[in-house]
Amino acid sequence: MINFKAVLKVISFLLILDGLGMLLGIPFSLYYADNDWKALLSTGSGIIAVGIVLFLLTHEDKFEVKKRESFIIVGIGWIVMSLFGALPFVVHGSIPSYTDAFFETMSGFTTTGASILNDIEAMPHGLLFWRSLTQWFGGMGIIVLSLAILPILGIGGMQLFVAEVPGPTKDKIHPRVRETAKRLWGIYAALTLAETLLLMLGGMTFFDAINHSFTTMATGGYSTKQASVAYFTSPFIQYVIIFFMFLAGMNFTLHYFWIHGKFGRLKRDDELKFYALVIFGVSLVIAIDLFSQHHGGLEKSFRDSLFQTVSTVTTTGYVTSDYESWGPFYQILFFILLFAGGCAGSTGGGIKMVRHRILMKNSALELKRLLHPRAVLLVRFNGHIVSHEIMSNIIAFAFWYVAIFLFGTLLMSLLGLDFASSIGAVATSLGNVGPGIGTVGPSFNFSHVSVAGKWVLSALMLVGRLELFTILIIFSRSFWKK
Repeated sequence: MINFKAVLKVISFLLILDGLGMLLGIPFSLYYADNDWKALLSTGSGIIAVGIVLFLLTHEDKFEVKKRESFIIVGIGWIVMSLFGALPFVVHGSIPSYTDAFFETMSGFTTTGASILNDIEAMPHGLLFWRSLTQWFGGMGIIVLSLAILPILGIGGMQLFVAEVPGPTKDKIHPRVRETAKRLWGIYAALTLAETLLLMLGGMTFFDAINHSFTTMATGGYSTKQASVAYFTSPFIQYVIIFFMFLAGMNFTLHYFWIHGKFGRLKRDDELKFYALVIFGVSLVIAIDLFSQHHGGLEKSFRDSLFQTVSTVTTTGYVTSDYESWGPFYQILFFILLFAGGCAGSTGGGIKMVRHRILMKNSALELKRLLHPRAVLLVRFNGHIVSHEIMSNIIAFAFWYVAIFLFGTLLMSLLGLDFASSIGAVATSLGNVGPGIGTVGPSFNFSHVSVAGKWVLSALMLVGRLELFTILIIFSRSFWKK
């Protein structure tokens, strides 16, 4: 029997966090003499009140959050926060359509970065801060989810890095999830602060620096400028953002080991090596071609290629150059990169490098098995044998990812988008990247997508962010049986 009071108790905390986040935008609104503080105060206070009422209705009940309750909490937590988190935009009137406000907020909490805003600079500062904060909350939320919760639930192949993940088994940062979350929050906040200081050193204002640090570390990609990071022409600023995007796309347990001087763990990590190889290999090829096309000098060619590759692979979605204008080859290349994803246990979305690497290893071994049918050929990852259960999980994940992508593409085409825009919109939403290709590419946004299309893409953002199975299992008949 599912204990819905346990679910409501956790949701009450999420609502209180939602409301408190809105209130944090008020100082910026007052400092810049904007009028959005009233909307932030009224909605933030109201949401906190709702959260407190729910907590009071459930706080005397003692109960254990079991596996099925965990699935429901994980599944609807992002939805509830987005439903309420959209209210300040609507109340203020800067995004009068609730559909658009929900799309923008869901894109924030899922760290997707797809936007409907046509004039970001016209947005008041308090709401811009709240918009960036949704991504920062969502980024840390997915780290705790993937490193501390999903391995316990056995979701989406997350058992793969159980030996590298803090949680209730041996060889962990700490045996308790609460302590794990504290350590991860500490690392996340420290990296955010470091980036903020470096961006200010490069000439950004404090407001721009903290907003871009929030959305870099969350691999979300929301910017305070319509032109994204292209607005800031400083090479120093762009290299700082590249560096922190790369760090945000890494498994966050590796940051812990790195801080504590355990560099051997980084050297032995197969996923990290594959992640770095993909990024720098693709960047080098693009840089050479851009330089040969007289894109703007060797350094500019290298910087633009590295920035856009890191931004896409880590699913951040920042833009310094319109890669579609580089030619049709790059439109196809960056479409493929929409399926890459960062490392498991990072703030990045997508399929994740660990799954790509293991599928590649298994495919190569399958050829050898055909030649040597009696040989015992096992897939190894980080020195550990990948079990049949985990391999089946990864293959099932890949199947469902492709199936959802194809179904979503057909649905978006039915709702009026052209072919290129449909596949681009679905791929970038499911992969939590931001810009896609076609009319949702880096020079455009999602404002022209139909109302129904925005709700479909919002659902895809959530499904992709929560590793597919977390949402799919809730819709299974067996989940609701006693």
